Amino acid sequence: MATSPRTIVPDPVPVRPVQLDQVEHLVKLQKWAQKITSILDLDELINKIVDDVAAAFCCVETNIYLHDQERAELVMAGVHGCTVHGKGSRLKVGTEGMVGYVAATRQMRYAPDVRQDPYYIGCEESTLSEVAIPLLVDSQLVGVFTASHHDLDAFTREHLRWLQSLCDHVGVAVHNARRFQHERHERERMSQEAHEARAIQQALLPKSSPFIPGFAISGLSIPAGAVGGDWYDFISFDDGCWGLVLADVSGKGTAAALLMSATRGMLRSLTQTCSGPGEVLTRLNRLLVEDFPSGKFVTMLLAVLNPTSRELTFSSAGHLRPLLVDEQGARFLDSERGMPLGLGTGEFSESRVQLSKGSRLVFYSDGITEATGLSDEEYGAERMRDHVLRPDASAESILADVRVFANGEGLHDDATVIFVKA
Repeated sequence: MATSPRTIVPDPVPVRPVQLDQVEHLVKLQKWAQKITSILDLDELINKIVDDVAAAFCCVETNIYLHDQERAELVMAGVHGCTVHGKGSRLKVGTEGMVGYVAATRQMRYAPDVRQDPYYIGCEESTLSEVAIPLLVDSQLVGVFTASHHDLDAFTREHLRWLQSLCDHVGVAVHNARRFQHERHERERMSQEAHEARAIQQALLPKSSPFIPGFAISGLSIPAGAVGGDWYDFISFDDGCWGLVLADVSGKGTAAALLMSATRGMLRSLTQTCSGPGEVLTRLNRLLVEDFPSGKFVTMLLAVLNPTSRELTFSSAGHLRPLLVDEQGARFLDSERGMPLGLGTGEFSESRVQLSKGSRLVFYSDGITEATGLSDEEYGAERMRDHVLRPDASAESILADVRVFANGEGLHDDATVIFVKA
């Protein structure tokens, strides 16, 4: 007699219920991890970690050592409960204590009885058990965390798992805080260096306007950054004449400022031995061709004013044309030849102009004419000419007008002006 096949129903698989205390610990761990990763002050972060863990596990002592890679050492950066060692204490990687061992192996080490552990270095007398856990980020050692207890075998497997999980978050938080601290120190250092460089550069500019009977001469230079490549100078000669210099080194920032300083020193030396601005620029150019980095150059206007004859002789090294306003109106003065300094050998012509009573002469850099407003329109030479035609025009008023034109955009290049009134 045929029988129907039996349907075999498997026994139900037992499901292990989730322990409520585990869920609670997970929630607390997540909240704690979020809190510490938001702290970017390294000292505050480390102090919070050692204090919180000590309180949570009733530890005798908790420490955080940071890895000093250059010296292959670990430096105690955070300590709670230790009466023997303080911040700054050092241990050698691989050779000193459980900390050094863990740093070398990148593995957690637990000593349920520190009296039996060959790597343990005695500290607090009440300590009987200790765990050391590496702080790692992408397999790179950040430091080592340690926790000590007054009971034998005080840390259960569950405790050790929690501590390892905590240290995963601690490693990332400490790494981020150290990087933030390093970047902040670098910014502060660079800011301080920029401040000192600006002070030095400003010291190289004339302290005051020259006193020249029959003339009122002023200059003003504003770098786009902390330092710049523009500069102006007034140089007195034994015969009563005055040299007027306005120059613009290619580039911006510290590099341009260094080249400016070198060029200024050479120029001042040459003006005392040469007969005129054309010869000065010719000899200066030879020196800069030899010394300047490839692609770097200087545009310059160099003039000699004879206050007795009211004659001004100038040479241009590829610089913007001077603006003259006199009884004939406003016009830009041309020069026959003169390439920027430092690009190649060449000669520099000289031009002469009489400065009649009431006339005005303006030297300026391209930070003036090429300043742009919100619509990207340039301030331009014509707008500057119209401003200089005003009876109250000055070096200060030109720069103020440029700033108003830029409408809060700020100057994107160094801006320099020499203003001569006869």
